Amino acid sequence: MIRTLVVDDDFRVNHIHCDYVSRVEGFEVVGQTATVAEVLKAVHAHHPDLLLLDVFLPDGSGLDVLRQLSRDEGGDRPDVIMITADRDITSVRTAMKLGAVGYLVKPFSSTDLAERLTAYRELQHRMDALGAAPQTQQADVDALFSAARPPSVPRVPAKGHSAPTLALLHETLRAAQDAVSAMEAADLTGVSRATAQRYLSYLVKEGMVRLELRYGTTGRPEHLYRITR
Repeated sequence: MIRTLVVDDDFRVNHIHCDYVSRVEGFEVVGQTATVAEVLKAVHAHHPDLLLLDVFLPDGSGLDVLRQLSRDEGGDRPDVIMITADRDITSVRTAMKLGAVGYLVKPFSSTDLAERLTAYRELQHRMDALGAAPQTQQADVDALFSAARPPSVPRVPAKGHSAPTLALLHETLRAAQDAVSAMEAADLTGVSRATAQRYLSYLVKEGMVRLELRYGTTGRPEHLYRITR
């Protein structure tokens, strides 16, 4: 479980965000705070993996929290996703320079937050999978950086691909309970098997869909496709 500390000066908003987090698989809320002083104490007490951190706090700024955590030599510093109404580009740049892994502007929906958390969880899983490898390849590095962003269908896909068809196949896989084959995707969307195969391969290349192999007793393994969550 990814231990998460939620920080917001409005206790009602704080409770809402805690509820959002608790609905996302793989996350648990270990505390909620409302001031700079409280969050620094909570980090040392609870050792969270992730902070959802507001910028505007009664006794300072969430950016001050980031600065303090960057100077703290004791223990592992948690990752930070800023959740704030602060749209100032200077704040965004400062958060990036101080190591925030995300910046979500209020107001946002539970789906918006869930997408960021899911992308963060995917990043942790990929890093764990690569942890035992002595070296990484460029493709591995690219996959890590892309995993830090919520998946989305390109508005202008590569030449020869239709954005509506891509969106249709992507949404079909998102709604599926399990991995599906190209033939099953074709049946669900009404496109040909060849078209489904081509678009699914493109979605795999873009990191939005994961390819899985199902091995039978004989013959080639079956290619199955699952949405990247």
